[in-house]
Amino acid sequence: MIGLISATAAGAAARDRLAAAWPDRTRVYEGPAGEAVRAAFAECDRLVCFLATGATVRLLAPLLGDKAADPGVVCVDEGGRFAVSLVGGHGGGANELAYEVAELLGAEPVVTTATDAVGLAGLDALGLPAEGAVAAVSRALLDGEPVALEAEVAWPLPPVPFAEQGAYTVRLTDRAVRPGPREVLLRPPSLVVGVGASRGAPVEEVLGLIEETLREAGLSVRSVAELATVDAKSEEPGIVAAAGRLGVPLVTYPAGELAAVSVPNPSDAPLAAVGTPSVAEAAALRNGGELLVPKRKSAATPAMATCAVVRRPGRGRLAVVGLGPGARDLLTPRAAAELRRASVLVGLDQYVDQIRDLIRPGTRVLESGLGAEEERARTAVAEAREGHAVALIGSGDAGVYAMASPALAEASDDIDVVGVPGVTAALAAGAVLGAPLGHDHVSISLSDLHTPWEVIERRVRAAAEADIVVTFYNPRSRGRDWQLPKALAVLSDHREPETPVGVVRNASRPDESARLTTLAGLDPATVDMMTVVTVGNTATRNIAGRMVTPRGYRWQHAPEGAR
Repeated sequence: MIGLISATAAGAAARDRLAAAWPDRTRVYEGPAGEAVRAAFAECDRLVCFLATGATVRLLAPLLGDKAADPGVVCVDEGGRFAVSLVGGHGGGANELAYEVAELLGAEPVVTTATDAVGLAGLDALGLPAEGAVAAVSRALLDGEPVALEAEVAWPLPPVPFAEQGAYTVRLTDRAVRPGPREVLLRPPSLVVGVGASRGAPVEEVLGLIEETLREAGLSVRSVAELATVDAKSEEPGIVAAAGRLGVPLVTYPAGELAAVSVPNPSDAPLAAVGTPSVAEAAALRNGGELLVPKRKSAATPAMATCAVVRRPGRGRLAVVGLGPGARDLLTPRAAAELRRASVLVGLDQYVDQIRDLIRPGTRVLESGLGAEEERARTAVAEAREGHAVALIGSGDAGVYAMASPALAEASDDIDVVGVPGVTAALAAGAVLGAPLGHDHVSISLSDLHTPWEVIERRVRAAAEADIVVTFYNPRSRGRDWQLPKALAVLSDHREPETPVGVVRNASRPDESARLTTLAGLDPATVDMMTVVTVGNTATRNIAGRMVTPRGYRWQHAPEGAR
């Protein structure tokens, strides 16, 4: 929960905007600022104070204890110009919150954490528990000293400029080891503990067995991702309470699914009791992985609990990111976040150039030229399969004539895939022209590189006969100069010569140009691959120099007195 505190009318107005935008995430604290801050500090995991930074510091000072436990605090000035990450930037989530608040209020985020200030991902902000010399190793990264990564477990990480060797080390491990004086341990959530229990098994017995098993196997409890068991035990108090004390979710599976999992130690007892010959081992192995500890029983007599431990493989992550039509303010915040998160970036060289300033130090960039779409798709999927966090970029929306289709044709269910939508060229051009896409519309690429012209022409003819607005992508190149005239001729069989046509080149970019012409007046020679051509339907009109396709609302055609 995010606590909201203000002291003035202007602050209250901005506060209320946040409360209205995030009704399920925020709580407003009324009354004197000091009392409100104390109450919110005790009850919330993050705070936004619409107060001067000095006043906020004085109110917070007596309350601050441990930066690992204190809530993150963002301070917004009276004019709503800045959202300052004041305390708890990484651990408390204040840095991320500052960006969110700034985006919503139209303010400037102010983040002074050393790593963030130079574009580095903080070691305590990688999404994994961190132990050891976090400050010293972070300082070494800031100073450009070599910091080596020792990955005992493959796990996707955000970009960090690691070296092959160095006096400082970041070790990715789920083993119960102590960090050295120049070392940070990162704990991936790689361990799944399968649990079985008799009815009424006490939580002390279940939890004691889990902790003892991990300790004897030399594994860290901080890398436990979940407890897993059979559906019949989903409400068993001892198992539920053990998951709660460990702070991990309890995942359950139907007995039939667990019965199909091959295990080394099946038993007749659980088969008779819950319908599967294995609970602990089968539940731990349900989604694959390496069985580190086979089924063990608790030491009590009679034993009422069993457990097994599996190390699951780290799943790579492929984000297919649409960059929009080119203007930076049309790049979505979600797309920018994925670019910061990726340790590997794959894309066309000219698109990489567009966002090169957003790429964090340590990101491996794999760029190639025109005509290598399949190669980029295969490369991105292969990098994700190796356990990396990958961003595959494309212009506009990555799912529209871009990289999502070839990438997802290559990908299987062994990686996580995230789609990040972007503003398409058709939408950007439509906004420049007016409202040409106000009713049914279709986009058709005139490039016959991947689609036979016979298929393209059939689609153009179908759109013409259906009286649908058409946006042409890839309309004309030096080596492909006849397709656009042919497509226009097909449309002309069904539409009047005066049908409005919008032509937009480099929509949203600094050298943007646009003109409104007609189906008879369009000269195909003025069109190139950077151009989007939108042809109206029989209802599209030129209204005050804008291209408008009406929705056909009844009130627009009703007599004035009847509206």
